[in-house]
Amino acid sequence: MALLSFERKYRVRGGTLVGGDLFDFWVGPFYVGFFGVTSIFFSVLGTALIVYGAAMGPTWNVWLISINPPDASYGLGLAPLKEGGLWQVVTICAIGAFVSWALREVEIARKLGIGLHVPVAFAFAIGAYVTLTVIRPVLLGAWANGFPYGIYSHLDWVSNTGYQYLNFHYNPAHMIAVSFFFVTCFALALHGSLVLSATNPGRGGEVKSPEHEDTFFRDVLGYSIGTLGIHRLGLFLALAAVFFSAVCMIISGPFWTLGWPEWWNWWLNLPIWGSDVGVAP
Repeated sequence: MALLSFERKYRVRGGTLVGGDLFDFWVGPFYVGFFGVTSIFFSVLGTALIVYGAAMGPTWNVWLISINPPDASYGLGLAPLKEGGLWQVVTICAIGAFVSWALREVEIARKLGIGLHVPVAFAFAIGAYVTLTVIRPVLLGAWANGFPYGIYSHLDWVSNTGYQYLNFHYNPAHMIAVSFFFVTCFALALHGSLVLSATNPGRGGEVKSPEHEDTFFRDVLGYSIGTLGIHRLGLFLALAAVFFSAVCMIISGPFWTLGWPEWWNWWLNLPIWGSDVGVAP
C-alpha cells in the first residue's frame, strides 16, 4: 500500500487542543496543527538567534561557537543580549519548541485514538532540559549555572561540573541513572536481537512466532516478560534513566555542596561498625 494512501486512512478531523479546524491541516504526510506552527516559529527564531550570536564573534568555527549564559552578577535578572540575554531568549525558544512538539504529539495521538505514551516519554526529556536550564539555576540563584549552547563549551561545562564535586561518579543518583542507561541498552539489545533472529531465519528457514521468542527467554532466564511487556519495560527503564539524570543534577549544588565522595561517610558512621572501622590493622 502506498504511503500516502495509507496515511489518508488516519487523516481524521478533530483531536486538536487549540485552533479547532483552522489549524487542522497537513503538509504532505506531516500533520501540522497549531502546535506545529508554534514549533516551527520557536525553532526558526531560536536558530536565527544562535546564528546572530555566532555573527557577533569571535569565531565561525562550528566547534567553538558558544552562546553563554549571563554572568553570575546578574543573578536571576535579565541581561543585555551580548552579555547573556541571548542565551535567555534562546532558552525560552527551546522550551517553546520542545513543549509545542510534545503537544503536537498529543494531538496526533488523539486523532489516532492511541495512548499518550509518546508525548509523556518526550516530556521526561523536556523535564531534564528544563532542570538544567531553569530549575537548577533558579535553585542556585543565578542563570550562570545553566549550560552554554555550544559543542566544546558544553563539554567543558559537563567536565567542570563533575570536577566541582570532586568525583561525580560518587553521586548516588548518577549511579542509578547510569545503571538504568546500561540496563536499557542491554534489555533492548536482547529484544531487538531476539526479534531479528526469529523473523530473519537462515535461507529456507521458517519465520518463528512470538511463542518461540517467549520459549527462548524461558529457557535462558526462566521467565519471559512477553512481547508487550518488553516494550513496557524498555519504556520504564529509559524514562527512569532520564529521571535520575535530572535528579543527580538537582541535588548537586542546591542540596549538596561538598564533594560527592564525602556523602558516603554516612556508611562509615553507621552504629553497626566498631570504633576501629576504616583503620588498617
